[in-house]
Amino acid sequence: MDVGTISLILLLGMFALLAIGMPLGFASAFLAVVTLLLKFDADILFRTFGKGPFSVLGQAIYRQMVNYVLISVPLFIFMAALLERSGIARDMYSSLNVWLSRVRGGIAIVTSVMAVIMAAMSGIIGGEVVLLGLIALPQMLRLGYNQNLAIGTICASGSLGTMIPPSIVLIFYGLVTETSIKALFTASFLPGFMLASFFIIYIVVRTQMSPDMAPLPPEDPSAPKGNEKGLMFLGFLSKFGMWITAALFLRALFFTVTSANVPTEGVDPILLGMASDLPWLAGAFVVFGLVAFVLVGRERTAQGWEMGRGLIAPVIVIGVVLGSIYGGITGITEAAGMGVVAVFVIGLIRREMTFEIVWDALLRTVKSTGTIIWVTIGAAALAAAYTLAGGPTYVANLIVGADMPTMGVILIMMLIFLIMGMFMDWVGIVLLIMPVFLPIVVRLPAEEIGWFGTVDARYIPIWFGVVFCMNMQVSFLSPPFGPAAFYLKSVAPPHISLTDIFRGFLPFIALQLLALLVLLAWPPIVTVFL
Repeated sequence: MDVGTISLILLLGMFALLAIGMPLGFASAFLAVVTLLLKFDADILFRTFGKGPFSVLGQAIYRQMVNYVLISVPLFIFMAALLERSGIARDMYSSLNVWLSRVRGGIAIVTSVMAVIMAAMSGIIGGEVVLLGLIALPQMLRLGYNQNLAIGTICASGSLGTMIPPSIVLIFYGLVTETSIKALFTASFLPGFMLASFFIIYIVVRTQMSPDMAPLPPEDPSAPKGNEKGLMFLGFLSKFGMWITAALFLRALFFTVTSANVPTEGVDPILLGMASDLPWLAGAFVVFGLVAFVLVGRERTAQGWEMGRGLIAPVIVIGVVLGSIYGGITGITEAAGMGVVAVFVIGLIRREMTFEIVWDALLRTVKSTGTIIWVTIGAAALAAAYTLAGGPTYVANLIVGADMPTMGVILIMMLIFLIMGMFMDWVGIVLLIMPVFLPIVVRLPAEEIGWFGTVDARYIPIWFGVVFCMNMQVSFLSPPFGPAAFYLKSVAPPHISLTDIFRGFLPFIALQLLALLVLLAWPPIVTVFL
């Protein structure tokens, strides 16, 4: 059978199997076998065990399963589960709320900021949406916040783990396309924070235009106000800066004493760990100390520290995970393991890490990882079978032969991603569609990508990966199967229906599409730090 007919059968078969409720992993594996049967003679497939077309499926699955970076996925999931069950996230919310409680829409802004911090700790969206639904939703509804604003803020902000490193979506994209995951993390920083800023700006503007959407909470007469609160926050930041610079100074001193930071030709210097960094770190420590105890005052600094101490543990976890990656200390997998250890140790110090919490986190990790692995196995098999049948070449020739402009080709791909994201999990999209689309994008003229500015040809796979992840942001909110809606529904009050949840998404989906358009129109925003 010709590959065009096989492609049509696969497309219709996938939608049919998903419509009747077959899990994506099993549907993909079944269609992989169907593809080989349609393309090759059955006798060739079954004549000799371990040889022929079927062996290609086994090899493709094996390559995915033995990839070392894949170990980071269950580690990040385990870390997110521990964070969800411990009190670290709740204390972080309380500390953020102290500083922004008297700002119009402050609780919604706190929710978005908390989601950004949690995304930078774990890279998982399910746990974030559930946790924000448990902590922030009751608070906003109690204070009279507009229900749509509260729902949209929680689900849109809770899905930021897709874009902000260490994103598991980026990890899978890097695995499938053999792209540097560290470079993907670096490239996604600015777009991720840009999207988060879109959410916060929308909340501020919307609540200023309609104050009834976010009433201010009753004023606490004993709470610090105005400049006094600002000085306390400055004191907190200064004292925290003293701790950070002291730790970095001791680290650089250790490297100097052990001669581990001796400049070597061809070897990058240790970031903030060279002997030449010691005077600068010592000076920064002194400046922070003067600000904290002279400018702000010892008493204000102590009060600010108590008010903001809930932010310390999350910043430490972020520093351990991302600092170890960008500091050149470890790879992605080791950084995930260090993050788990950091969360576990912090939980022990806080006396919150019980056997029940660890056991429940392990069970959740096994369930989530099992789902991802089965989808990976099925999608890898289908991708291998379709490649063997000549599918990628057929699709590439079909798109390139349509004689469309470069941006027209990319916009068609974005539309396909958006449609597939409404019905399919992102793991399946990465494994099934990316091996087909990325080679086409790489062949396009680099100077024709974007409308304002261009992207270097060597960075096209990285740019396309970040654009893909922004597209997947939309898929988490897109009806009818937007997973964020079902995560929130599992913890929302009974009077909030799925229809109400999807209605609350609409403004935030528009913001996500705006961010996607920015990345398409202005590619340098992705590659500026590369």
